[in-house]
Amino acid sequence: MAFVLDPAATAAGYRLEVHDSLGSTSTQALARARAGETGPLWVVTREQTGGRGRRGKGWSWIPGNHAASLLWPVPAGLAPDRVATLGFVAGVAVERALRRACGPGMHGRGPDFRLKWPNDVLLDGAKLVGILLEMETLPDRRAVVTVGIGINVVGAPDGLPYPATSLAAAGYAVDAPGLFRLLSAAWVEAERLWDEGKGFSRIREAWLSAAAGLGGPVNIHAGGRSVAGIFETIDEGGRLVVRLAEGGHLAVSAGEVHFGTAATAA
Repeated sequence: MAFVLDPAATAAGYRLEVHDSLGSTSTQALARARAGETGPLWVVTREQTGGRGRRGKGWSWIPGNHAASLLWPVPAGLAPDRVATLGFVAGVAVERALRRACGPGMHGRGPDFRLKWPNDVLLDGAKLVGILLEMETLPDRRAVVTVGIGINVVGAPDGLPYPATSLAAAGYAVDAPGLFRLLSAAWVEAERLWDEGKGFSRIREAWLSAAAGLGGPVNIHAGGRSVAGIFETIDEGGRLVVRLAEGGHLAVSAGEVHFGTAATAA
């Protein structure tokens, strides 16, 4: 099956570049931007040999999985903290695309897709999707963002320090091209809802409706310290708000997060 954009994405001005093999879709998207590409442009590959995750970690490739990056032009004057909330737009879009691809499941119950702060998607508590945002200001002073989205469609890597799964392992017969087409449409919906950050409250509401660990214990490791409490919400800047055991609240902008029993053991 070929990779194609949904007609809604084409009508919204998105374009698509498909490769048989790339080191990284995000690296390719940034290279295209440096060469003058303005976007919005999706870069997709059938094989990715040098994918990367957050904090420079590698992203292992299994043939048949989904690797795509969106090159998105940052409007002039849009503040970096607003741009950063595109990660939540991506999470909402991916979660919607996955639900549409997988259907209602057995007994009419949908699969348990959850959005893990700040930018993962879980299935039955195990990592299914990684999302990576990278922003760059080009020599001509244009700013662009790449939104990299890796989805374990047919398999998950072994030997990870956290549980990981794939759609195939969970019994869902989905392929990467079909999922990408749904994602391209869901992104347009979510990005319009976001409205250059002016509609982040709507994205925040949609994200929280599928949030992992909301209302339960959370432990965050950041900057050489650990913070424990209850995951209460995310604020209007996308920060994770923790209700501390000793009273008061703390808003966290980055860190390694553990929920539930993993939080209490961390």
